Amino acid sequence: MRVLCVLAENTPPSRERYVDLLRAVSIVLVVIGHWLVSVITHDRNGQLAGHSALGSMTWMYPLTWLFQVMPLFFVAGGYANAASLAAHRRRGGDAVTWLRGRGVRLLRPTTAFLLVLALVALVAQALGADPGLTRLAVWFATIQLWFLTAYLAVVVLTPLMYWLHQRFGWGVVVTLVVLIALGDVARLHGHGELADGGYLYGWLAIHQVGFFWRDGRLPFRPRVWATLLAGGLVTVLALTLAGPYPMSMVDLPGKGPHNASPPTVALLATATFQLGLVMMLHGPAERWLRRERPWRAVIGVNVVVFTVFLWHMCAVLLLVGLLGALGALPTPAAGTVSWWLWRVPWFGLLGVILAGLVAVFGRVELRGQAPAPRWSASRWLARWLARCPLAPAWRRQPARLALTLTAFALAVTGLISNNVAPARAHYLVGLPLGGLLAYLAGAGLLRLGGVLENGGGSNGHGRSTIQSRTRRLNSSGRS
Repeated sequence: MRVLCVLAENTPPSRERYVDLLRAVSIVLVVIGHWLVSVITHDRNGQLAGHSALGSMTWMYPLTWLFQVMPLFFVAGGYANAASLAAHRRRGGDAVTWLRGRGVRLLRPTTAFLLVLALVALVAQALGADPGLTRLAVWFATIQLWFLTAYLAVVVLTPLMYWLHQRFGWGVVVTLVVLIALGDVARLHGHGELADGGYLYGWLAIHQVGFFWRDGRLPFRPRVWATLLAGGLVTVLALTLAGPYPMSMVDLPGKGPHNASPPTVALLATATFQLGLVMMLHGPAERWLRRERPWRAVIGVNVVVFTVFLWHMCAVLLLVGLLGALGALPTPAAGTVSWWLWRVPWFGLLGVILAGLVAVFGRVELRGQAPAPRWSASRWLARWLARCPLAPAWRRQPARLALTLTAFALAVTGLISNNVAPARAHYLVGLPLGGLLAYLAGAGLLRLGGVLENGGGSNGHGRSTIQSRTRRLNSSGRS
């Protein structure tokens, strides 16, 4: 609590607090949405199985226009990444060190998450658990990692895309939207493979909008947000009711085409409608966030927000496993009165379990935001590597850039291997082993790059955690 108070008191007046609120709200809504639509049943063999309630509750499809908030997260991410990159350069850093720092912050809690899942899956199978069910549980726990895959790809391209933004402005966004539209046309004519590029430039287009917000080139005037709100909503209605796009902005297994994988023009229209809504609420939200308690709450969520995102489906597995073992797990049909009544204790119990998981694993994310201690294994490794004849070569710009890009490529490849792997398969650790090793190699290379360059830590060895976070708050505000 003391940390939150100090951070709140030291927030500069220039900071765009609304962006922090959007990031926190986006992740919270993802958690609520996943918990809401999770349906637990029994299959023909009497074993527990799960599916999404959206498949049988079509009236909820329009609600996905609000609950599919990943576009808002990418807009907020565009703002935050542009602000962070600019601040990093003002302090004398370059794109390579910025990428490394951003990557380590994202991959540190993810590495702990994947290693824990792999260890649990390995032990479970050694104790006699069915490999297929073990993989299904791991697949369910990691279903949200598709987002991290896309976000890492967007982050690694941020320096280039921000450079293009500064020179070509809205032309970059228009070009990306045209590519998405062409991919949609190809997919609707049976050539879905031609639309796969949308997995990248679809999210890049949305992320790019955050740059305009950061630069002050997105005017928060009623005429602007009203046009975006009304125009986006009308376009979504036209594309889904009269056009070929599904109404749900959340992908449904076994039902296609999808709007989010890869992003379609319909999802971009939804993002436009959401952006108009967000801009409309900007003034009242900023005034509300100037109050101490709301701002402190937003800071409190954001310091562990990635841990919440990573572990929220594990809370479902733990609750289902516990109630199933006790023979007290209700399995009402989706949409029935009993199912809706069960949502109340369901959310309460999941919240308690997730709070426990965050208390345990949130420390990993918090440590990733603090300076390295005076002694650590990385510092010891740095001193050892400093005596290596090749050490000076690794500090040169081409080698630094190659090492960083290779690290990101390995991490993304590892995550993709799990994303595309079947939900039921036999894997020794519940994940494709080759993919896990590729991911770990990428995460390790990112950390190694920092060790080779600066001795395994930041320049401020003596800074406290509070001082470190305060500096980040100050540097990422609006300049």
